[in-house]
Amino acid sequence: MGTGQDAGAGAAGQGSGGQLTLDCMVSQNVGYRRDPAPIDPAGLEQALRAFGESRMLPRAAYVDPAVFEWEQRNFFGGGWTCVARSEQVPEPGDQRAEATGTGSVLLVRGEDGALRAFANTCRHRGHELLPCGEGARQRMIICPYHAWTYTLAGNLHAAGSFKKVPGFEFGSWGLAALPVTEWHGLVFVDASGGLAGSLDEALAKLDEVIAPYEPERLVTAGRHSYEAAANWKILTENYHECYHCPSIHPELCRVSPPKSGENYASDGAWVGGWMDLRDGMATMSLDGSSGGVPLRGLDAQGLRTVIYVNILPNVLLSLHPDYVMTHRLVPVAADKTWIECTWAFAPEAVARPDFDPGYAVEFWDITNRQDWGACESVQRGLASPYASPGPLAPDEDAVYSFVTTIARGYLGFTGWSPVVLQGDHS
Repeated sequence: MGTGQDAGAGAAGQGSGGQLTLDCMVSQNVGYRRDPAPIDPAGLEQALRAFGESRMLPRAAYVDPAVFEWEQRNFFGGGWTCVARSEQVPEPGDQRAEATGTGSVLLVRGEDGALRAFANTCRHRGHELLPCGEGARQRMIICPYHAWTYTLAGNLHAAGSFKKVPGFEFGSWGLAALPVTEWHGLVFVDASGGLAGSLDEALAKLDEVIAPYEPERLVTAGRHSYEAAANWKILTENYHECYHCPSIHPELCRVSPPKSGENYASDGAWVGGWMDLRDGMATMSLDGSSGGVPLRGLDAQGLRTVIYVNILPNVLLSLHPDYVMTHRLVPVAADKTWIECTWAFAPEAVARPDFDPGYAVEFWDITNRQDWGACESVQRGLASPYASPGPLAPDEDAVYSFVTTIARGYLGFTGWSPVVLQGDHS
């Protein structure tokens, strides 16, 4: 939901165990360009015009399988992507596999407590080390196909009869390492192998906004997964504006004025803004009351506002006075997206015997389903050959920031620079 006025990476390389170097969407390396997307440049030119004169992305961006495949390679497999939460791999030996564009990544918590990421493919015959979406806890990484076994640092430890093969060097067959960073409790992997630069630097300004909420300290007490029959960008564009709120979100409008708030100046790697709570409302819930406790790091303004941030390409982070809601988007097809939604609260709230996260979960489950229904209708409408890119309303400037970022990405630019809006109020 947008505002009413629209609101430790390590480089991949040769490890001590002979790990494979991968030089394979958020790239802040301005010297790195990718091949342009298979999409009409004239349509992108319209999307990149000044705010107030521009149009939405070309129809093909939402319906063409070729564009979707390009996005999988370049946006989701060519830079930083959020793949998990730190709490999903908390202890030494914890392992988890998640999709990254056209491939997948294996996350491993080492005996030293460090989180590592490897391409989820055995160096023998390419079998997945774990199925995507599944986890394990064991002292070694074991391929289920031929039992090739790796240490938690990715070094090949055992490979059946290969000990007797002349010239076979165990040190040359470690897993392919990828850069990984834990940022406020979220796990990001650079599937490009290091071309995307530093995530911490890319999100430095956003860090100032997020830090008071201490997401890494909070405890997840609610989780839903959804499958929306809509393109991932439609879901994100919907998140960036509340122009639609009076039409489809009566519950939301009762607790937060849909035309309140401001957007932050776009900083390339993220887009977002904030909205007010109505007088007498403590948080976003069906009656405006909170069943938790205020987050300890917030000032008076933080206790009266809700922040909505999109970290490109696939995180929607909604920060409330008493909880943080996170959507992680996983594109499945041009017209299908899997969404994981989690709700995290202060540990002292969760520890109470009578704590029930339902006050937040129920409110946003209703709102999520209203949004998914609208987005699915947009997807069906865009399937028509008569659909054409429409204009942006004056309160859809955050949508403009997102659209122009995507359009520049389609043209091959991966160093996402800030968007300058005419008359930008942020």
